[in-house]
Amino acid sequence: MEKTQYWLVKSEPFKYSWTKFNEDKRTFWDGVRNYQARNNLRDMREGDLVLFYHSNEGKNVVGIAKVVKESYQDPTTDDKNWVVVDLVPVESLKNPVSLEQIKAEESLKDISLVRQGRLSVMPLKAEEFDKILEMGS
Repeated sequence: MEKTQYWLVKSEPFKYSWTKFNEDKRTFWDGVRNYQARNNLRDMREGDLVLFYHSNEGKNVVGIAKVVKESYQDPTTDDKNWVVVDLVPVESLKNPVSLEQIKAEESLKDISLVRQGRLSVMPLKAEEFDKILEMGS
């Protein structure tokens, strides 16, 4: 069995919020137009866990999602370069974890959220994922 991988995805709350995601119960993660982010989507496997981050407003990790369908052609474009994955919400964090808290945490200083602010889909190490969950519990 493949080991679970961990990811973080960003969404601007006014475009697609955690609340809306929970109402929808499932979504495909579209609109990614960055090659590095796209490659990360392609690397996602069914069962992987994903932190949901509100960007621009809020700047908080607000919940955990799970990959339920691996990458396929983005239905919002005819361009074969772009892919989506299907995600379902798993649970909300008791306390959202802010970008400031993440930046202040020594063990998280190397994550892409801090290093590559513009990247919308990024991998996390298991210990980074666990640390953010711990901060949010």
